[in-house]
Amino acid sequence: MTEETKRAAIVAIIGRPSAGKSTFLNAACGEKVSIVSPVPQTTRNAIRGIVNGSRGQLVFVDTPGYHDSDKKLNLLLKATARDRLPESDCVLYVIDATREPGPEEETICALVSSVADRVVVAINKTDLPIAKPGMIRLFLSSRLPSVPSDRVFEISAEKDENIDPLLIRLFDLAPEGDPLYPEDYYTDQEVDFRIAEIVREKAMLNTREEIPHALYVEIADLEMRKNGKELWARAFLIVERESQKSMVIGKGASMIKKIREESVRDLNKIFPYRVHLDLQVKVNKNWRQKDPILGRLLKR
Repeated sequence: MTEETKRAAIVAIIGRPSAGKSTFLNAACGEKVSIVSPVPQTTRNAIRGIVNGSRGQLVFVDTPGYHDSDKKLNLLLKATARDRLPESDCVLYVIDATREPGPEEETICALVSSVADRVVVAINKTDLPIAKPGMIRLFLSSRLPSVPSDRVFEISAEKDENIDPLLIRLFDLAPEGDPLYPEDYYTDQEVDFRIAEIVREKAMLNTREEIPHALYVEIADLEMRKNGKELWARAFLIVERESQKSMVIGKGASMIKKIREESVRDLNKIFPYRVHLDLQVKVNKNWRQKDPILGRLLKR
């Protein structure tokens, strides 16, 4: 018996905000790679998650939700998603079965039609009672007719259902090649980025609706202590206005304490060492209009 040829591919994940791209990535990798919240466009960067299997390696790039808006931040997020398509070996288009396709889905279909020969579609959230996968299939057959039905999968990323057959199909499309990363890797994110993202996730989940897109996290200092057994991190939650700062801190510092404790709990699950986090809040007025800051946050 001859050994099966190994395959390796970079897979760009694209879809509308809140379609479940990050949830899919975490389920496929079996680890928390991308932060998740009910807030659209939680993902700001191209997040890499790595799936290793007997057939080879798939390197997923989770891109920001593709949303029609002319705001500066959104235009940069759309560019992050769009720019990943040409450099990818495969494209995974995640579409929400609980929402009727609209202009954003039309835009995404037009975007991926030029690479339809390497597109796999995940119709997500099919476990929910309001899901209408048949409606989505009809939409896809008219907008992406060159994507065959054997590359369209009905899944539940939340419940980890039907993801393995989808991964097998992606491996079928992947070119032959050696792994791009060591086989024990499930992400290539730097420690400071992962800490910042976890803190941002907890802040988004715990604050009011007006806060989430108005904040980012800055890691001021990282120091490994006790022969690599403990990591001490100092971080700042940055908001745009003093009123937002008060909300994030909370009465008697209750909110910032809750964000810190939840962040540390997740970080201690992710890293093989104990994490200590000093978390404070600062104001950087109208930071979403400042190109240098956006450039740092949306590293592409």
